[in-house]
Amino acid sequence: MPRFAAIDVGSNALRLRIIEASAPRDPLSIPPPSEQLSLLAPEPAQGASWTEITSVRASVRLGSDVFVSGKLSPNSIGQACAALREFRSVIDNAKVDAYRAVATSAAREAKNGATLAERARREAGIDLEMIEGIEEARLIQLAVRRKLPLSGLVALLVDVGGGSTELTLLDHGEHQLSTSLPIGTVRLIDTYLRNTKQVDGTRTRLLDEAIDRALASALAELKGRKIDIIVGTGGNVETLAELSPRKEPIQGYERVIDVASMQALRARMSAMTPADRRDAYNLRPDRADTIIPASAIFDHLASALGHSAIISPGVGLTAGILEELVDKFFHVWDTAGEAESVIAACLRLGRRYSFDEAHGRRVSKFAAQLFDDLKTVHAFGDRERLLLRAAGLIHDIGDYVRYDAHHKHSYYLIQHSDIMGLSRDERAVVANIARYHRKGPPDSAHPNFRDLEKEARGKVRGLAAILRVADAFDREHLGKVTSARAAVDRAKNRVLLFLRGEGDRELEEWTVLAKSELLRDVYDLKVEIAREEVQE
Repeated sequence: MPRFAAIDVGSNALRLRIIEASAPRDPLSIPPPSEQLSLLAPEPAQGASWTEITSVRASVRLGSDVFVSGKLSPNSIGQACAALREFRSVIDNAKVDAYRAVATSAAREAKNGATLAERARREAGIDLEMIEGIEEARLIQLAVRRKLPLSGLVALLVDVGGGSTELTLLDHGEHQLSTSLPIGTVRLIDTYLRNTKQVDGTRTRLLDEAIDRALASALAELKGRKIDIIVGTGGNVETLAELSPRKEPIQGYERVIDVASMQALRARMSAMTPADRRDAYNLRPDRADTIIPASAIFDHLASALGHSAIISPGVGLTAGILEELVDKFFHVWDTAGEAESVIAACLRLGRRYSFDEAHGRRVSKFAAQLFDDLKTVHAFGDRERLLLRAAGLIHDIGDYVRYDAHHKHSYYLIQHSDIMGLSRDERAVVANIARYHRKGPPDSAHPNFRDLEKEARGKVRGLAAILRVADAFDREHLGKVTSARAAVDRAKNRVLLFLRGEGDRELEEWTVLAKSELLRDVYDLKVEIAREEVQE
């Protein structure tokens, strides 16, 4: 059976998990991609089964450097690379078929995080990916949904890590919102509890005030929502579930933290030194200090939302990585559903900035159709099609700031927003495509374009050329063009556009020709409007 590995380079420790998975018993029994906007692959009731081969943990606290100085120390980088070399050896001996290695808040925030990634590749043969908090939330959400039946419930997922806390709201299994907050156990220790033994009243108040401030905006978004359950993940949750268990199950879930017991535990532990906590509760040294801020974060959230219990499903980031690896290996991953979830995230972003949704949907549809009709000349794949659809949908959100130069404002808003399902590099491509939907073409003199990798610059030029024409089809935002098709005529180096619609379309047709210069330059195709309408 094939084997898979997940590596999590966290702020408090590095973790490796290797599993062996069997193919789905009956691939035909796996549901087809959902027609609803769903982020994740279908629940694998008949999917792959796992057997854990090994799990390795290395106590390297990268966050202690970063959250104080902003950089990883040479010693920490060396320790992390030594651990990764050990992980590589374990992976090789286990004959792993596929792996994914990710680094979270400490490494991604470090000014020299690229040094860690480069050394990991050179010294350990590990391709280390710096992921954002929204990607952490997506993977953890996947793991939780596979572990717990959440249909019919509104669930708040809370992942408390060393450097950040991710909150995700699911309503009947459908993603509603996600946010990554800069509060984590190691970050709070280094800021408020550094060089302390017991956590006295003054330190407790500082800690509580910091958590209250960090949670304020998220709690404001959650205000008025009926939340049925809180689900906790992260390194400290299972320990808290063992030390503060609830006797009665919640919604049928038996592994549950009793919040009142956790509050009492926090008070007792705060009066102890980390060494005392370690001995009294049989904790690892790097758990004996982080359990205090972890319990404080869960306490504040549960109390603010009026919940007396927190479910501990026993899964986390590595489980989510493995779920995705296994599904993609066996070709049962819901690629269509994943794409639609990205579009759903773009819709949420657009609505936040009161965009013209009807126009965005039309342009996105036209862009996708042109992409398909031009596939013989652009050589892009399904992922690029999704990036184009996303850019088409939200290309005008910069209007929220000001119409003048709104393409530049759109770039900024997209670049600095979380779009679940897109990596940081993909989001930069989408932002640049939107940036160049009007006015001047991509130019290496522009920092936003120059800073992209060579391959990404090619994507931006090719896809922005298509988006400009698609946007022109709806020049007046009135939906005069109802459908558009393209036909490539290589003999005459031209592309014929067949338009259908109602009323006078002279302005749209003029705009198409005016905005087609980039498409001509990129694909060596002159754009012409066909006088006969396409037959559908």
